[in-house]
Amino acid sequence: MSPSPLDGLDERQREAATALRGPVCVLAGAGTGKTRVIIHRIAHGVDTGAYSPGRVMAVTFTTKAAGEMRGRLRALGVAGVAARTFHAAALSQLNYFWPTVAGDTAPSIVDNKVRLLAHAADGIGLDLDTPTLRDVAAEIEWRKVTMRSFDAYARARAQGVGRLGVDRVVDLQRAYEKLKDERRQLDFEDVLLACAGMLEAEPRVAVAVREQYRHFTVDEFQDVSPLQHRLLQLWLGERRDLCVVGDASQTIYSFAGADASYLLEFGSRYPDARVVRLETSYRSDAQILDVANELMRARPGALRLQPPGGAASGGRIPQVQAFDDDVAEARGVAAAVAAQLRSGIDPQRVAVLYRAHAQSAQLLQALAEERVPATVLGGRRFFDMPEVRQAVLALRGASVAPLAGGLVDTVRDVLRSLGLTDEAPPAGGALRDAWEARRALLRLAEDAPQSTSLRGFTDDLMARAKDQHELPLRTVTLATLHAAKGLEWDHVHLVGMSEGLLPISYATTFEQVDEERRLAYVGITRAARSLSLSWARSGASRASRSPSRFLQEIGSRSLHAVDAPASGGGSSSPTASPTARRRPAPPAR
Repeated sequence: MSPSPLDGLDERQREAATALRGPVCVLAGAGTGKTRVIIHRIAHGVDTGAYSPGRVMAVTFTTKAAGEMRGRLRALGVAGVAARTFHAAALSQLNYFWPTVAGDTAPSIVDNKVRLLAHAADGIGLDLDTPTLRDVAAEIEWRKVTMRSFDAYARARAQGVGRLGVDRVVDLQRAYEKLKDERRQLDFEDVLLACAGMLEAEPRVAVAVREQYRHFTVDEFQDVSPLQHRLLQLWLGERRDLCVVGDASQTIYSFAGADASYLLEFGSRYPDARVVRLETSYRSDAQILDVANELMRARPGALRLQPPGGAASGGRIPQVQAFDDDVAEARGVAAAVAAQLRSGIDPQRVAVLYRAHAQSAQLLQALAEERVPATVLGGRRFFDMPEVRQAVLALRGASVAPLAGGLVDTVRDVLRSLGLTDEAPPAGGALRDAWEARRALLRLAEDAPQSTSLRGFTDDLMARAKDQHELPLRTVTLATLHAAKGLEWDHVHLVGMSEGLLPISYATTFEQVDEERRLAYVGITRAARSLSLSWARSGASRASRSPSRFLQEIGSRSLHAVDAPASGGGSSSPTASPTARRRPAPPAR
């Protein structure tokens, strides 16, 4: 008997995977297997004949996640499902229907919004620096995804941007739209707006799309914007075959227009919806889950995470450490990471997470001083690296000739001809980055089935490149909390846990601070086996800092304060006073 897509699912996961007809809402906490549930639910629907693969659309928020979804479905024997981002799906529909609707090809897509904004600014006599132009570009995106007119935008953003008053910001946005129209172009957000407009204005297009796609699944539903939600409703029409999956505690893009109310109020919008709560976390030890639960206690929509069976595990209580300044903190964390690697821990199972990109420079330097290889997440994609492109082309070329030896020997020989050595170069430079990339390709060959041909191996590489299914480098990962979402490591070091860094200094309202809390939650729940948090008493300006209010709220029941090395100036307990630990009441709803 062939294996069932339901094999290996726990009771709650199975409940979600067998709810094949919508509306269905899966509230899935960090590490509870939400992607597994999505994939196995679709596979079960196809396996039972409830779904035709070509009638299913699975929507997610990144091209990488969509590619991973397609790959995992293929592994279950399911092909033909449309796993796409909102933008990819909308652009595909625009390109397909535009010639019929408009009698012409679809407009081109703006490749650089900031550059176009600069031209628009010149046209109305504004001389703006690049950071201001970037901020205005972000305002354009926010206005469109929240579906606001210029007047409604001006009322909502009365403070303007930098030295530009809101009236001049609106003038610049109008000039940008005029220039874009003259060039017959659409920007990223216009793709969604134009697709929604086409579906609303052209009944025959709406009928065709709804005939094509009958079953919708939307991942990360807490991150849906009003514009995306409107497009989803137009795709659905009067049908209700919708499954949404999300976690309100991981809403970290409100500043960009994400609205968690669509997830939180799904049961109100669909009173007969099946709601399944996934709260068994298979990722993190119980002590780490305690920290996460304390941080999010009593927040709207928060799930209470627990380990399998609800029993405590033998993990270590997460620790918090204070240092004199940022340099001491970076060196202390680097020394701790180096010690982990000396104990035999794989570098790719370790991450250092932080709130802002600017924090990475000192950390990279400190890790290099400890001879620890590190990669900043969000840099160049693996298959975009020149060394990787060169290697894939060389391997593809070698695949036309019969193999003289096995796959691994051939791949090793090709990579050696391109510069792979047995010994790794020193950490912290471009040579080491190139070595790690080539070594990752060799490891993939070493892990391939013995029967794999070189042609099959290169076919797999090209499929991975197309789907953006990156290969892991054997390096420690440095990442912002935003970039870390959706990932996991055995050992996580969360740095900069001080007021002004986390929460960030410009988070002043209750809603903004709550978003910072959710960012901290995302960072904490990336850790599986160990978690350490740290903060510095001062920064480059030598101004004093205090520990993050989030440390104070979690308290000493879940965190263990440890002594920093002598250069760090001792330790500081995360608990201040009973008052400091009192959680602020949520605003009236």
